[in-house]
Order: sequence, then structure tokens, then C-alpha cells
Amino acid sequence: MSIRVTFRRSVGLVLGLTGAICSTLAGGCDTVDGVFSGIEPGSEGILQDLFKQPSPTDAVEMSVDRYDSDKRYRGTNLLANAPFAGEPVYIDLFIANASDEDGAVRSAAIRGLANHGGPEHVPLLAERLRDPDRLVRIEAARALQRIHNPVAVETLLLAVREGELDANAEPDPQVRAHAADALGQYAENRVVRALIATLTDSNFLVISRARQSLRTLTGQDYGFDSRAWTAWEGDTQDLFAARSIYRFPGYERDRKFVEYLPFVPQPPSQQGSVPIGMPPPGTR
Repeated sequence: MSIRVTFRRSVGLVLGLTGAICSTLAGGCDTVDGVFSGIEPGSEGILQDLFKQPSPTDAVEMSVDRYDSDKRYRGTNLLANAPFAGEPVYIDLFIANASDEDGAVRSAAIRGLANHGGPEHVPLLAERLRDPDRLVRIEAARALQRIHNPVAVETLLLAVREGELDANAEPDPQVRAHAADALGQYAENRVVRALIATLTDSNFLVISRARQSLRTLTGQDYGFDSRAWTAWEGDTQDLFAARSIYRFPGYERDRKFVEYLPFVPQPPSQQGSVPIGMPPPGTR
């Protein structure tokens, strides 16, 4: 793609997103649920200047800055955590930045889709689960916990495989653990077999997530004993008769030192819930 075309696309995104922001912020408010905090014109005080946060318009302009990947990351990350960024114009930005040349930008864009996307974006998230950057893969695996679409199963099954000699295996245990968790929403026999195999993983976090998903899917608990699980699976006709509802894990962290200071936004948090697009209880 030529630089001229890329520039025109960036300008188009800025114009479209600026219009959306003007609509969202009608009435001239400077703060949107604490994500963006503007400073009143003519304000005084070193703390206000020091901790001034970008406005939504600033974030949009940063997110499409073709010369500075750090700005693209910062802008995309701010929008990814903004409550109003579920509008189509923002979704288009996340989709575009999910293919950015910079891994940090891609990871922020995937987070935006995780927070604001839907089942139709799962193919893209599954593709990023094979990204060369481990942080992007982690974000993609977490996103696939939050959005339900069976097209993700095949890639998730690869993402829980461990093995130095397996070209399709996932080397990072955090990715494997998040993928094992995400599989807990898919009531398929092959998923149960893969999770049982994952109980032999070398990382305890991966094993514990696999066990939890097996408990959610089957209503059984044979601990970390893969042989006992295998025997039960072979002797059981309906593996999912006692299945419970899958809920993705919530996210919360303690405040960093700087977040105790005035004008600094608080850390993001999210309660665990049922994934978007998940079929009602009693269906598979």
C-alpha cells in the first residue's frame, strides 16, 4: 500500500472519528467516565499541566499517527478502554490497527476489539492468536474468552499445545493458560480431549486453567489426574450432561503509585461475565 493511500486512510479515520467524538461529547463535557480528563482552558497549576490527559480527539489523532508507533499505541490503548468506543468508526480503527507493524499497537487494538467487538471479529482475533509477538497472542487469547464464536476452536486447540518439536505448539505458558480458559465455553468432544491432554503441561497455571475448563464443561472433577479423566471420557456417552455456564475471568489490579495522584485516571477493571454471543443455557 502506498504512503499516499495510507495517509488518505489516516485522514479519513481522523475526520470520521472526530465527528463521532463531537456527537459523543455534545454539550462540551471534558470527561468521559474518567477515561479522558480535559483541563479547562486557562487553568493554572503545575499538577494540572503535569498530569494532563489526552482528550478523545487527541487519542484519535495519536492512534493514526503514521510516523510514531508509540503515539499509535497510546492513542489506541486510550480508545480501547473508553466506554464509548463501541461505535463502528472506532471498531474500524481497532481492526486497522490490529495489523499494524508494531506489536504494541496490535495488542492495544486487540484489547479494543475484546472490549467492544462481537462474534464477527473472532476470525481476526483467532488470526492474531498466531501472531509472532507473545503480547499480541496473550491479548488475543484473553479476547477469545470474552467473545464466543465456534470458529475460534481450531486455533485455540493449537494454542494449548506444548512441545518444542511441534511447529504448531504455543511456547508461551500465559497464552496456553488463557487459551485453555477460553476453551471452557465450547462443548465439543475434541475440546475435552485436548484439555485432558493439557493436564500434562509443564506449567501449573496452564494445568489449573485446563482443569477449571473441564469442570465447567463436564461438571466432573478428577483433579489433575489425566488418566482418570481419560477413563471417564471413554466411559461416558454425554460428556456435557452436567455442564455449567462459562464465565470469563474478570480483570482488576492494584493502583500504581502514579494513580494515587490527582488528575490521573484509575486502573481499568472488568467483572467476569458470560461471553458476547454465547448461546443461552441448554444449547451448545
